[in-house]
Amino acid sequence: MIENNDEKFKPAFCPIRHVLDRFGDKWSILVVELLSQKGKLRFSEISGHIGDISQKMLTVTLRSLEADGLISREFFPEIPPRVEYELTELGNSLIPPINNLLHWGQAHIETILDNRKQYGDKEKAKAKKTTA
Repeated sequence: MIENNDEKFKPAFCPIRHVLDRFGDKWSILVVELLSQKGKLRFSEISGHIGDISQKMLTVTLRSLEADGLISREFFPEIPPRVEYELTELGNSLIPPINNLLHWGQAHIETILDNRKQYGDKEKAKAKKTTA
């Protein structure tokens, strides 16, 4: 359980800030989930499965996940060179919370999309009133 004190909200001490910094981006959770399902994958395989990620963004994401110790990178000095990525023990420990988040999202996506539409409709109505 998280201790209740003001220090936890300060950037240097706030674990949730560090976690959200890593997983608040568009790609990290997808890469971790993909590696949990498929096991070891090469760069091109990860890119192919995700589809709409640029090479540069995939490189940045993989380096960040590696820096945090969530994935491992193995280089094979062959011709052509081969690199494989897989989850570490720490990375695998993220799968249950990620799955909980995915299940929550699946259970509530309709409500969220409806709420977004209602909010957008309200904002459009407000904008019409202010321009009229």
